[in-house]
Formats: sequence, C-alpha cells, structure tokens
Amino acid sequence: MKIYVGNLSFEITEDELAAEFGTYGNVESVAVPADKFSGRPRGFAFVEMPSRAEAEAAIAGLNGKVLNDRTIVVN
Repeated sequence: MKIYVGNLSFEITEDELAAEFGTYGNVESVAVPADKFSGRPRGFAFVEMPSRAEAEAAIAGLNGKVLNDRTIVVN
C-alpha cells in the first residue's frame, strides 16, 4: 500500500522516513521526489508498505507527528 507523507522538512532523508515507518511494519520503498531544477526535496514523500494493516497503523501513528520541527501529514 502506498502512503503519502506531506509537509516534510527539506532536510529529511529516505533512511529517516524508513526508520519512522519501520516501527509499524515492513517498509518496501521510500521515495522523496526532488525538484528537477534545484535538486532539493519537494517536501513530500511516498512510502510503500506491503501490508494494509501495517500501513493503516503507520498512518494512525504518524499523522500529525512532528519530525524535524514540521508537523507531518500522512494519508
């Protein structure tokens, strides 16, 4: 199941997101799209988890959490 993560700090890494979501289950992939001109992350990401139950637990547990001084949106 693919999960959208928004309002991310521009300094967040794929490894940091994988670690956060990993506490709720298996993480298949993390993608942090970058701006094609500046190369900087665009402030959102997609996390893929194989199990719907794990993904829903991650959404419930992480939506509204503060990461790197930003309150993230997970859905």
